[in-house]
Amino acid sequence: MLEIQRLTSSAQYFWSQLDNLLAWDTVSDDTVTQTVRDILQNVRRKGDTALLDYTRQFDRRNVQNPEELIIPKERLQQALEGLDKTQRQALEQAAERISNYHQHQKQASWQYTEADGTILGQQVTPLSKVGLYVPGGKAAYPSSVLMNALPAKVAYVAEIIMVVPAPDNNLNEMVLAAAAIADVNKVFSIGGAQAIGALAYGTETVPKVDKIVGPGNIYVATAKSMVFGTVGIDMIAGPSEIMVICDGQTDPDWIAMDLFSQAEHDEDARAILISPEVAFLDTVQDSMNRLIEQMPRAEIIRTSLTQQGALIQVKNLDEAIEVANFIAPEHLELSIENPQAYVSKVRHAGAIFMGRYTAEALGDYCAGPNHVLPTSRTARFSSPLGVYDFQKRSSLIMCSEQGAHTLGQTASILAYGEGLQAHAKSAEYRIRRNG
Repeated sequence: MLEIQRLTSSAQYFWSQLDNLLAWDTVSDDTVTQTVRDILQNVRRKGDTALLDYTRQFDRRNVQNPEELIIPKERLQQALEGLDKTQRQALEQAAERISNYHQHQKQASWQYTEADGTILGQQVTPLSKVGLYVPGGKAAYPSSVLMNALPAKVAYVAEIIMVVPAPDNNLNEMVLAAAAIADVNKVFSIGGAQAIGALAYGTETVPKVDKIVGPGNIYVATAKSMVFGTVGIDMIAGPSEIMVICDGQTDPDWIAMDLFSQAEHDEDARAILISPEVAFLDTVQDSMNRLIEQMPRAEIIRTSLTQQGALIQVKNLDEAIEVANFIAPEHLELSIENPQAYVSKVRHAGAIFMGRYTAEALGDYCAGPNHVLPTSRTARFSSPLGVYDFQKRSSLIMCSEQGAHTLGQTASILAYGEGLQAHAKSAEYRIRRNG
């Protein structure tokens, strides 16, 4: 029987209990930090030589030269053509939906002209080169290839460099096929902190990129945090999360499996169910106790739910939304009768799945919106990965003669106020002396 923590919003210490439940240490321990620092420094100094050493050590591959780390485009196409027909069709359908959705996110340059002829605006340009990290340890994620690469393609990023580990020389065919569908430019069979270092600093074989995106383990996440500034990064992602708000009218087996869908990621994943109906919470727990025995990853699910999960009773749906805004979950299901009446009250969530028929798993693969989402309460201030993450903006300023005269006077006053005389003089040189 699953032992899942129960919380009640009417309890005296409910909010502090909830705060304790949500605590997750995003900081690497000293051993991980030092290991990653050493790896990054070594890759920066030795380049390909370090990559080969670490690939032999961590991935147990007898590689002797850097060319062995390159996965040619022909190999990607071979993987695509060798897929089962239904798998290929599913990948292609998902890719089409993801691309179509992200087309709506494209931002255009703009400008306007003021009365005196001064032009102001913003120029939007794509990043030149992006690195995509694809995990290859406990599981393979072709969906992550599509979710990270396709928005970059929509943004017109010139070059996408993908890295994926191949432990014991094993590569996932669907991952390679997804790279072919997404038209990734270059793929290397490297992983871990050493792959992040190669993308950030460049080696003789691996190009240096402008930004690194994609999920990974604690070593990858730590490496991304350390190279930030040298390159951009998407986010430091924590364990997967799902919160379900239910009015008690959805099939309890559906809800149980929705909770399992995130709990099966790993032992640190978090699954929370909130409902005003205590009897429904009991029914869902009964469903989980019955269904878990059917799950191939039952032990992972059991550990996740026991250590990180919760069933929470609230007074009503409004209070459920209040709890959701406090938690700021990665995935939020509104499994209720009229979700449209409540969605505007949700201020903090990575993705919101509305209605009884909208399983979170659809968002993981093929609904269209990106599945790279803020975790660990960072939805309070950050957003899903999107086209805008692969574009940058430059301000445009073009002063007319009159504009230089008018703005120069204002800028001069402010510059003298800050004690910056050269700033003031630079502005004053363009002021007309005859008024």
